[in-house]
Amino acid sequence: MSRTPGVLGAVRTTLALLVATAAVTTGAVSPAAADASYAVPSDGVLKLTGHGYGHGHGMSQYGARGAAQAGLKQGQIMSFYYPGTAAGTVRGNIWVRISADTDGMLSVAPASGLQVRQVGGPSYALPTTVGSLRPSSWRLRTSGDRNVLEFYAGGAWRGHRPGSVPMTGAAAFFRDTGPTTLRIGSVDRPYRGALRYVQRTTVNIVGMDDFVRGVVAREMPASWEPAAVQSQAVAARTYAAFERAANAGRAWQTCDTTSCQVYGGVNAEHPSADAAVRATARQVRTYDGKPAFTQFSSSSGGWTKAGSRPYLVAKADRYDATSSNPNHTWRTTLTRARVQSSYPALGTLRAVRVTRRDGNGDQGGRVLSVVLDGSRSDVTLTGTAFRSRFGLKSDWFRFGG
Repeated sequence: MSRTPGVLGAVRTTLALLVATAAVTTGAVSPAAADASYAVPSDGVLKLTGHGYGHGHGMSQYGARGAAQAGLKQGQIMSFYYPGTAAGTVRGNIWVRISADTDGMLSVAPASGLQVRQVGGPSYALPTTVGSLRPSSWRLRTSGDRNVLEFYAGGAWRGHRPGSVPMTGAAAFFRDTGPTTLRIGSVDRPYRGALRYVQRTTVNIVGMDDFVRGVVAREMPASWEPAAVQSQAVAARTYAAFERAANAGRAWQTCDTTSCQVYGGVNAEHPSADAAVRATARQVRTYDGKPAFTQFSSSSGGWTKAGSRPYLVAKADRYDATSSNPNHTWRTTLTRARVQSSYPALGTLRAVRVTRRDGNGDQGGRVLSVVLDGSRSDVTLTGTAFRSRFGLKSDWFRFGG
């Protein structure tokens, strides 16, 4: 793939930022000495140099590639990035909310072997013709306290009742062989497993390994070294298993966006990623016998960041410095006008000061606290908040060339 791996995964917003904030407030490491004050240059352009891309917890994707290039195997890579975890296995399905389907209905393309089933009830084969009509789409929608099954033919939606009992509660389309094709507007998307309609939401009920097939190439280039891609498969499967356990009993257990993991169904599969999934079939990392919280991001910058679990530790990461990594060290600029626009109470921004760092790595490590010195008032921010506000690659940065 052409995009930077984990760029989407690196901004896994809600949970990642909460974890990052927690890491700041607990003070698990002794903060490094404060930086000198950096006066805003006369041209109003602040220069920044930084390391890494993303939250920095757990596996660095570029680091996994560097480790694979150094000869490490998948299990060794996972043990390096998640120390204290053990190899384990999982089975079963995961329930994935399809976020792009927002019309409150579930529409699918007709296909041989297409069936509909009320959860807990019997299954019904859907015909390729209904009388003299040939359906071009099938859908489920809610009407009152029940689900209505309809097909589109002859320029109109028409009701179809497959059994003698009305469908209430969740219902699903599926095929015994081959994927079921979801229709979102004019776009068709094939998914393995079943497509369930519950709470006016589309949920893909899919086997764990088939789910991972639809994730790996969206999160990491499948052309990378096999050990790196296998590590991504195990991290993705474990992350999904962790979410499944955390959301047991809910209508869906994970989603298909950067808030969870990027999942694209059959269209996102790739032969090399499929090979990695097969090579690691059902494998996960466990801690105390349960799936670990295997966070990952694009690049650690040379040090991973301590997180919310004992195995998410701060440690030097020499593998992240692989020559293919554009995020190990980065540079960018930020204008005085943009900062002042974001924080009008400052007045004129005169200087910035990093007052606390985590003490790990170059520059004294990741920023824990930064002060914006204004003509009217000062504003104090966490490094995570500053990064989020101004779209920096990470919270590990310094001001100056």
